[in-house]
Amino acid sequence: MTVQFVVNNKDTAAAGGQTFDRLDPVTGDVASTAAAAQVADIANIVKAASDAFPAWAAMGPGARRALLNKAADVMDSKADAFIATMIAETGSTGPWAGFNVMLAAGVIREAAALTTQIGGEVIPSNKPGTLAMGVARPKGVCLGIAPWNAPVILGTRALAMPLACGNTVIFKGAEACPKTHRIIVDCFVEAGLPEGVVNYVSNAPKDAPDVVKALIEAPEVRHVNFTGSSAVGRIIGRLAGENLKPVLLELGGKAPLVVLSDADIDGAVNAAIFGAFMNQGQICMSTERLIVDESIADTFVEKLAARASALPYGNPRGQVVLGAMVSVEAGEKMDALIADATGKGAKLVAGGERDGAIHSATLLDGVTPEMRIYREESFGPVKSIIRVKGDAEAIATANDTEYGLSAAVFSQDIQRAIAAANQINSGICHINGPTVGDEPQMPFGGVGDSGFGRFGGKAAIAEFTDLRWITIEDPNQHYPF
Repeated sequence: MTVQFVVNNKDTAAAGGQTFDRLDPVTGDVASTAAAAQVADIANIVKAASDAFPAWAAMGPGARRALLNKAADVMDSKADAFIATMIAETGSTGPWAGFNVMLAAGVIREAAALTTQIGGEVIPSNKPGTLAMGVARPKGVCLGIAPWNAPVILGTRALAMPLACGNTVIFKGAEACPKTHRIIVDCFVEAGLPEGVVNYVSNAPKDAPDVVKALIEAPEVRHVNFTGSSAVGRIIGRLAGENLKPVLLELGGKAPLVVLSDADIDGAVNAAIFGAFMNQGQICMSTERLIVDESIADTFVEKLAARASALPYGNPRGQVVLGAMVSVEAGEKMDALIADATGKGAKLVAGGERDGAIHSATLLDGVTPEMRIYREESFGPVKSIIRVKGDAEAIATANDTEYGLSAAVFSQDIQRAIAAANQINSGICHINGPTVGDEPQMPFGGVGDSGFGRFGGKAAIAEFTDLRWITIEDPNQHYPF
């Protein structure tokens, strides 16, 4: 069955009837067939969201909260459908898909809880008898664009807070998982959100530039949020800027896990294994660089390599830790990174095996700045070990990147760890924990090429509302003329 758009809570085909197929990265079978938008489809979708905005914005917070909480319950009930679809479309493992659903439902519930926190403040006025306020008001139609790697979490995140703040939403699904992203919208529709409040559109990969451009340029669209690569984020940011529209960008990462000389080595190894190889390393927060003090590096590498070599990998329908990457081409990139690094002196200490889109947990020791993997986001299960001497070199190496999303520091001296964390340029930093972590109430976002703006918790209210200055004044006040 073809995955259709959702416009005014109804299945809607592409105007020209176009569709595209998403193939299972493991079997090569068709995982889903979805409607493929053209520029001609955009006006109808935008109109639906725009027409629905006044009533949704005027709805009381209690009513919005109840609908959002119901959507979270519906999402929980669809866990099996999400899991099966994610495995087929993206090659993820079942546990990763199940975690996606659990956290995404939590994201909706957190947004629901914040509906009564979207307020403002009374500001003292210089005018006698005047009540002056700063009041948060919804922006209007928000465009959300989410990726395939954590599709339920990131797709839901693109919707939940905009809706809680009183905005209507157009959700553009990822080309690699159109059915997974469509099921998210089904949760909101089945919960009873009014027509036009949440709308869904999908497109074939070849049409993405034109479709996204048309969506951003639509006058009714007042805000854009995008999660994806830094390269595409630059395009989104430029288009939004040209149209004077605010944008929230959560982009790529090259997360360092810094292991100082006094670190609990076993604890650091545990965090590294999880942070580096969860979801095959295809997470924006994935540990990309293991920066280790040379005084403990041999022990750390020996233990880490043993653990990595023991991680089962293969078809995600089996009992494995690492399933498939999103495509065979992604697997081929891993081969190229390994060849480049080993050709320039790095030592392969774990992994290196690949079967199509399936790749083993892989570690390269002795990585240096001359190697591609030192700077490029691998976005896969091939990771760098960089040996350093002392805290200053460790921090400088952590900051030797254009990215700045997540980071971690391991030390048993908390003051030392805090000092290091305070010098690392990142939007997120964990002390004695992995680089991968997310909670709905936390401010989530990066600096540098990792983007700007924050999803999550109260920080997101500022992203999805406009602060208006409103006064109530004395009609008989004195004027100078």
